[in-house]
Amino acid sequence: MRTTYRMRAGRFLGILAAGLIILGVAALLWAFGLPGVAVSVFVTLGGLIALAGLWVLARPPKVARLRDNDIEVRGLRTPWTDITEAGRVQTTHGEAIVLRTKQPGHPILLPISWLAPKQVAELETTLRDHLNTAHGYTIWDGTAPEDNS
Repeated sequence: MRTTYRMRAGRFLGILAAGLIILGVAALLWAFGLPGVAVSVFVTLGGLIALAGLWVLARPPKVARLRDNDIEVRGLRTPWTDITEAGRVQTTHGEAIVLRTKQPGHPILLPISWLAPKQVAELETTLRDHLNTAHGYTIWDGTAPEDNS
């Protein structure tokens, strides 16, 4: 099973806005009667930036890809068995989900601000389930195991 988490699309509205602003400048240049070459340069540039903004809004970059055997965060693949714990930490850029690995000093950070709010709880639950499975843990239901002796 593969689950992919993408960046929050709203983080990229600025790209679309920049393209639309440049298209607005092209309209002003045309209205003031500047040469067609200058107008066409601004129309082309603004159009390309606006299209790129629409593309990124439709398909934001991948933050994390969870597979059965490993997790890939921003291109770094790590087996589930190499991750010792998952939790939250405060960083200089705000709160993040941290995956501590067997290599001390090499944690994997997933800034929470990159994700849509509804994805955060889902991601934490999925991470916990994958880690429990990888390390052979089960959730205790409060009962004692049957004595088979």
